[in-house]
Amino acid sequence: MEEESYTAKDIQVLKDLTAVRKRPSMYIGDTSSRGLHHLVNEVLDNSVDEALIGFCTAIEVIIHPDNSVTVNDNGRGIPVDLHQEYNLPAVEVVMTKLHAGGKFDHKVYKVAGGLHGVGISVVNALSEWLEVEVRRNGHCYFQRYERGKSVSGLKEEEYAGENNGESGTKIRFKPDSEIFGAYEFDTNFLASRLRELAFLNKGLLLHLKDERTGEEKEFQYEGGIASFLEYLNRDKRVLHRAILFEDEKDDVKVEIGIQYNESYVENIFSFVNNVKTIEGGKHLSGFKAALTRALNEYGKANNLLKKVSLDGEDVREGLTAVLSLKLPEPQFEGQTKTKLGNSEVKGIVESIVREHLWDFLDENPTDANGIIQKVVDAARAREAARHAREIVRKKDFITDSLPGKLADCSERDPAKREIYIVEGDSAGGSAKQARDKNFQAILPIRGKILNVEKARLDKILKSTEIRTLVTALGAGIGEDFGLEKVRYHKVIIMSDADVDGAHIRTLLLTFFYRYMQGLVSMNHVYIAMPPLYMVKKGKETRYAFSDSEYVKILEELNVKEGDAGVKIQRYKGLGEMNPEQLWETTMNPLTRCIKRVTLEDAAEADWLFTVLMGEEVEPRKNFIQAHAKEVMMLDV
Repeated sequence: MEEESYTAKDIQVLKDLTAVRKRPSMYIGDTSSRGLHHLVNEVLDNSVDEALIGFCTAIEVIIHPDNSVTVNDNGRGIPVDLHQEYNLPAVEVVMTKLHAGGKFDHKVYKVAGGLHGVGISVVNALSEWLEVEVRRNGHCYFQRYERGKSVSGLKEEEYAGENNGESGTKIRFKPDSEIFGAYEFDTNFLASRLRELAFLNKGLLLHLKDERTGEEKEFQYEGGIASFLEYLNRDKRVLHRAILFEDEKDDVKVEIGIQYNESYVENIFSFVNNVKTIEGGKHLSGFKAALTRALNEYGKANNLLKKVSLDGEDVREGLTAVLSLKLPEPQFEGQTKTKLGNSEVKGIVESIVREHLWDFLDENPTDANGIIQKVVDAARAREAARHAREIVRKKDFITDSLPGKLADCSERDPAKREIYIVEGDSAGGSAKQARDKNFQAILPIRGKILNVEKARLDKILKSTEIRTLVTALGAGIGEDFGLEKVRYHKVIIMSDADVDGAHIRTLLLTFFYRYMQGLVSMNHVYIAMPPLYMVKKGKETRYAFSDSEYVKILEELNVKEGDAGVKIQRYKGLGEMNPEQLWETTMNPLTRCIKRVTLEDAAEADWLFTVLMGEEVEPRKNFIQAHAKEVMMLDV
């Protein structure tokens, strides 16, 4: 591709870099692990934007042992000539001025993910130090910054390593521990993002190296979205070959992949300019509307529906879809870019999807009949589920159906309320006595709940335990789920520390992921960590949450099993603890140990639930054989 003009005069500055360090959450969402990894995404956005317009073919990401990260691309390199207004090199303006960049007037970048112009300057402001190397026009330049301010002028240097004569930008930064504390970069999180970018940018090579472990991963997919669909539907029985199309209308480029499988859950991934829109937006609304309309119209025109009218829930059962848009002026809600607000996009996507989907169905009647049969079966199951769903929706369902089951708390603010889901009456009784009634609710469930991976919603809603759970949480289920209605902001799974307890946790997590995914994605689900041992010597009582911790406590107390005056208890279940012990070890916010369940890689989570909890035996057998050496607990 012929190189376009890209110089200092293309860099526009909208605002000085101020207050970023004082209010980092305004710019990156939060200062937890998620915010830390968002810094890498901001740098990656710039490199991928170069790939979008044809100037970058490879990007390398390196995690260093000091918790710094390098992002290196072979794009054109950030301009280094003087910016007239500031009398500074353009690269320094980009690094130190908020809202400075070449993406505001679309002369250089027709489409871009990093459209706010705050990305790299915010990364700089929130880093202990940042170093930039620009390779451009046969020259190599270097500059260093500390906490957002340059500490060296722009220097010309020799080309390093294998980059001799190659253009590009290399940025290495170390997040400031004063802001992010002890959080460290997660290889799996970054690998997930790089994999997505490789799928969305056909042929782009992305390389990840973790110098802490020596682990390296490489992602490059010549099939693009077709490869993405194949990846998402691995180990699932698909009903037809993939439906793939791309089109452009009013400067909006739409690329879509659709494929149904035999599962009962939908799996839609939507992106705008390579940014994952996890909260959807107008493009997703247009896609869903077109899907429902096209399948209804095709089914009726070909006499396949027979008085059945399909709704959105029916046509998305078993659907895997990837929706990728490229547009010049995306209106994202917030700097973290999770929802698209452009109203005109809905109609554009709707018309493109309807036209191309109808063409596919018309030209491939065998595939079309298989899809229609799948969604008609879903519609019939929906009718069967409607009655059960209406019961769940009733406001008086808790008082009518849960006498003595749910022990609620007196606090009214959901943000301060937490609910413990406990298996069995024995542990439930202990937990009810141990809890703080002001803000802790207890919901005992009986045995192992239904495996929702193998059932449709009509069967799921016939399960007494699941209906009890849905009603207690108060936020609905599936399509009706609304996070704003949830009655507790901490949903804590408390089961025994054995194989049965682990199975119960997995069944509950499968249910939450499939039918209340917002609970997981917004970090409202936790797992209680009850101790395995109590060691008492004299007046000192210590609890161990693992075998290694138990050995360590014995060493620290200078005792061993069987010593006189030493009491050692191995807890086989929560019911063996008295209320005081349960409060102290597992329920007291000041002393308990609970793990938050996070959703960093939805594609991997979907695959894992499919393999471990689905109908197919062979993928599960292969997974177990591959990971047998990692087993920590085995019940034989």
